[in-house]
Amino acid sequence: MILINLLPHREAARKKRREVFHATLGLAALAGVLICGAVYSWYLTEIESQQGKNTFLKSEISRLDGQIKDISTLQAEIAGLRARQNAVEELQGNRNMPVHLLNELVKQLPDGVYINSMRQDNQTVLITGVAQSNERVSELLRNFSNNSPWLTKPELVEITASIVTLSQRDQRRVSNFTMRVGLKRASDPTPVNSANLSSAPASAASASSKT
Repeated sequence: MILINLLPHREAARKKRREVFHATLGLAALAGVLICGAVYSWYLTEIESQQGKNTFLKSEISRLDGQIKDISTLQAEIAGLRARQNAVEELQGNRNMPVHLLNELVKQLPDGVYINSMRQDNQTVLITGVAQSNERVSELLRNFSNNSPWLTKPELVEITASIVTLSQRDQRRVSNFTMRVGLKRASDPTPVNSANLSSAPASAASASSKT
């Protein structure tokens, strides 16, 4: 016996396939929404975390800026204190310079040389005087250069010859000189050499003989 199916099976199969397709599409859309929501939530979490880090960094930067300002202020105060300390030390070291200058002039001035005037400009002293001869002036330059721990770099500025009349029959030829010499501070290092050591007894002897 032959059975004939009169139901619309093709239509039913197409309907079933459409239902499966719609269900699959709905599941895919739901999965996409869930994935998008998860990704969005992850991005929000990362953004909040980064914002927290940025806030922390800003606060730390502000704190460090304050510390840097404090350090700059301290450095300025330290520099000011050092400048005042140097000024006080320089004043203390320079207050005895006139004494050293006069003492060295007494020690190093050879016989036949006389000082007329002195003028000090900072660390430079301008000396004018009269000598019996040019050799006496040269001796004075050597004494300042080799024998004095306080006087340095003597320089002859000018020397001229003149006649001094002591009486009607006594006229002498003298040398008028102008000399520039440097004056050392107490804080300046004093070089010690063999010339200074060897000439120290001689200068002491000459000073004692003058006194």
